[in-house]
Amino acid sequence: MNESQEPFRVEQLRFGHWLIELFTAIGITVGLALLWMCENLRNQYFRLLDRVNFKPRPRRASAFPPGTPAKVTPPRA
Repeated sequence: MNESQEPFRVEQLRFGHWLIELFTAIGITVGLALLWMCENLRNQYFRLLDRVNFKPRPRRASAFPPGTPAKVTPPRA
């Protein structure tokens, strides 16, 4: 373990750096609040669907459209 012999020093932030740190903290807080509000809205929406007993789909969903598949042409070399 290699410890420095110098004592710990706290450097004071200049006003510009302090302002940047402040705006960064405000931005993170607003972003998390927006994420939390979106999560609440999503929860309310799905609870409403549960209350009205809305079924997600009447039949199973398929990734492939109905009908005959299109012919695939091989790539040219």
